[in-house]
Amino acid sequence: MLYTLFSDACFFFFFFPPSTSRVQKRIKRWKKSSGKEKVNKAEKLRLQKEEEERRLKEEEEARLQAEQEEAARLEKERIERERELMEKLEAKDQERREYELAELYSLEEKFVSAQLWKTKYRAYAKYSRCGLTSIMEGRVLAMLWEHYIACDGSPDPTIPQEINTFMSLWREDQNKDIQLVVEKGQQLIEKLQFFLLDTPPSEITEKEIVQYQETILELQNLLHQKYNEATEHLLKTASMYEDSDTGNMQAVIKDKNVTFCIWANLKKKVRFKNHVFCDTHHGFDLPKSLAVSNVAVRILHTHYDHVSPLWLQCQSVPKLEVLESKESTQHSKDNVEELEEEKKAAEEPNMPTEEETHSDERKSAISFKEKYNSVTDINEKTEEETEKKSEILDISQVLSPLMQEKTNEKEDEITDENIVDLRQFVPVGGVYHIDALQLPPQVKQVKNWNIVELLDIGLEAYRYPPEESDDAPYPPIQITLRLSDSVIYCEEPVIARWDPAGQQWRTDGISNITYETQKSITFEMGAFYTIALLQNVHLNMPYQAWELRPMGINEALLTVTTVFAEVQIQIKGKQCMVAAVTVEEKDVLSHLTGKWMCPVTLRKVLKEAGVNIFPGEYSYKYVSVNKKAPLIEVRAYQQMALVASTFAFGWSKWNLESGQDQVVFKVSEHLKTDFVKDWSLYMFNGQRALKLKITETSEAFSKELEEDSEFHSTLYHMLKDFASKEAIDRVSTANFLFIDVVYQLLLATRVLTYS
Repeated sequence: MLYTLFSDACFFFFFFPPSTSRVQKRIKRWKKSSGKEKVNKAEKLRLQKEEEERRLKEEEEARLQAEQEEAARLEKERIERERELMEKLEAKDQERREYELAELYSLEEKFVSAQLWKTKYRAYAKYSRCGLTSIMEGRVLAMLWEHYIACDGSPDPTIPQEINTFMSLWREDQNKDIQLVVEKGQQLIEKLQFFLLDTPPSEITEKEIVQYQETILELQNLLHQKYNEATEHLLKTASMYEDSDTGNMQAVIKDKNVTFCIWANLKKKVRFKNHVFCDTHHGFDLPKSLAVSNVAVRILHTHYDHVSPLWLQCQSVPKLEVLESKESTQHSKDNVEELEEEKKAAEEPNMPTEEETHSDERKSAISFKEKYNSVTDINEKTEEETEKKSEILDISQVLSPLMQEKTNEKEDEITDENIVDLRQFVPVGGVYHIDALQLPPQVKQVKNWNIVELLDIGLEAYRYPPEESDDAPYPPIQITLRLSDSVIYCEEPVIARWDPAGQQWRTDGISNITYETQKSITFEMGAFYTIALLQNVHLNMPYQAWELRPMGINEALLTVTTVFAEVQIQIKGKQCMVAAVTVEEKDVLSHLTGKWMCPVTLRKVLKEAGVNIFPGEYSYKYVSVNKKAPLIEVRAYQQMALVASTFAFGWSKWNLESGQDQVVFKVSEHLKTDFVKDWSLYMFNGQRALKLKITETSEAFSKELEEDSEFHSTLYHMLKDFASKEAIDRVSTANFLFIDVVYQLLLATRVLTYS
């Protein structure tokens, strides 16, 4: 049947074919219906896919929301647990706060003991000069002379009658021997400078400060006068020092404080216009007009700076700068008031028993007081206040001016680019007085007589260029200076000349500078000047790292690492010394190492050697500092010093992230002398100390407490939680003078701010 139908259809189609247009229409309709079927399938698949994606997305969102809700719930529970834990820790801390502060105040009496000790010795130093030494023990007197005045018969520069008599006699002394002059030179000035640096403001009046500064200026002028007299004496006998090769006179006289290089142009020949002093390698090249003149050249190198203003020569530990944030300053004020109130509530009526050494000194002081009322007033006042003073006594000396806004401070702005800013650059390696001098008449031998013309004008300067010179420029003088081996120049120094009229260092008038690293420097100048090589005082700031490590009983090692050098300072008892200075893995400044001295002297010698790791009063304006609240910084240094005999402290990178109101450092109990290996991080804000959970290798800073740890009101009690009995025993028996030296060095370097 189907076959029949198919045959009929074929027959019909064959004999009656459809038109072309009809066939095309049918094809189009077939294609269209087929395309619709394909589109419908693709659309259906797309819709199914979108529906599946929507479903999965909703499921994912639901899952994430559930996870977020669960995380929020867990976080809320964690915060609640932490809050409850903190409340418990707060309550526990409040319960023991009074006891801990009382125990801390007992330890901090060691600062008062150190101040009392130093006050007594200053009093002994003063009155022993008046013949009151017989009542003092030999041990005390020996330490006194070592610390202040050597038994060399020199006057006490703090007593006007003695120093005035000495200067009057010295002016009249006609001895022109340079060797004798340089022996007396700097000693008295250094004593006065040390006295100004070492005496706290509470023990010296403004009138005395002015008096000592005037004495320093008078001594400096007198010393230079003696240098000129000695130079004149040498030049009058220049022919006695005539050089066999050139026929001119040259002489070099060296001392630990002064170097004289003197050349006299006896032959006046142009070919000898340049000269190098063999012993010092200083040299010059004169213009032709000077080479044929009756002239002498003196290069007087004073290895100390007696030209710069006195405030630069007598810089003590600076006052901590006022924070820019008024809120932080007010917070510091509130802390001081709160600490004073807590002290009044917690202090005990009697002082704790001092060490045997201190007890002996008290007996000596009592014997001293019974005989001399003037010393009695000083000692009794100090002892009466001992019970009332805690760490506030020491902090107040640093922070008393800090609590006042510097709104009225008007600093002298330097607008002339040729004037050296002495808050940023300081002379290093001493001062070079380069002078042209009129050659005095020489001794002439006539038969058996030595004849010389005597002039009353004294040493006369040779003016170059001359006053009557026209506008035509005069050739410059070329100078070569050999750099001292006792000074480190980490960068090319700035050459400046002293302007007596403006009382300032200037850089104009000096040109064509050629610097040979650490060996010599050559330059030209239009006239004869007093020259200094200046270095950026903040070259080694901020520090790269620091570490304070115990080295035994009452011994420690402070290491400060800078961009250019690593400085190691060893502390032992009441003294310290430069243990090593390393530059590019080489030990330098060997003349400083191994010499015990007080912190004041150590700061001075390191600065003079070009290694300054002691910020000044304005250093924060020239260095990118990690600013901290001053009260917190000082309290940290004090409490670090109290435990420095047992615990090592070190730099932490998280101190940069902790803000102004907290300091962060590494701590480790260390009873041996090897290197510290196991460090923990602690945070301290002056009133609370805690151990942090993070380490130096953590990815981010966090204030989260170490597990199973608490916080305490003092750093000492925080460390006590993890310390051994031996460590705590050593803390309690540490010598108060050792603690004071550690504190002075920490305060002088300010490692928590300048690192």
